[in-house]
Amino acid sequence: MENLHDKRKVYDKSQLIESEIKQNPIEQFRDWYSEAGANPGISEANAMAVSTLEDDGCPRTRMVLLKSYTYEGFIFYTNYSSRKGRSIEKNHKACLHFFWPGLERQVIIKAHLEKIAENLSDGYFHSRPKGSQLGAVVSPQSEVIPDRAFLEQKLKDLEEKYENTEVPRPENWGGYLARPYEIEFWQGRPNRLHDRILYTLEGLDWKIARLAP
Repeated sequence: MENLHDKRKVYDKSQLIESEIKQNPIEQFRDWYSEAGANPGISEANAMAVSTLEDDGCPRTRMVLLKSYTYEGFIFYTNYSSRKGRSIEKNHKACLHFFWPGLERQVIIKAHLEKIAENLSDGYFHSRPKGSQLGAVVSPQSEVIPDRAFLEQKLKDLEEKYENTEVPRPENWGGYLARPYEIEFWQGRPNRLHDRILYTLEGLDWKIARLAP
């Protein structure tokens, strides 16, 4: 087994101090996301981990792509019948996590999730490449399947079926809006004295506090 005790790095790229932050966390996220998107070392700034709680009480985490965000919250798309979809149906809370190592930054978001309007899911679905649309139809996400050939044959069949027609959005596929009630911004600093700024929603206002690293 490999000993990782000596794998260390110094975090010294930036700082996060109260006099420079935004009063609204969505605006703070916007600024950080813009920097991450412009950083050549970060290939997918919108990649985020989504953690949901499963029936056995254990969280389950997977990577998805953020597709839009507003002052209301963060939107991503998935199969509503998947493991994450079934977990969200039972427990409408989830944790979103962004990690941008090139900037030595993390954002941790606790949120209430709700399905977005069907017309919005329709609009995004039909904006995707046709191959991605067919992939969403083909895959019984999270279900056991016999082998890879099963998916490839289904895809071939659907490519022929919808060769000259529009692919309908599956009823069990669409978007979620994650409405945040807590957002933490983490900036790596030297000597492990990292900056952690926590925004907590109280009524209609955001309370700001600094956490010990």
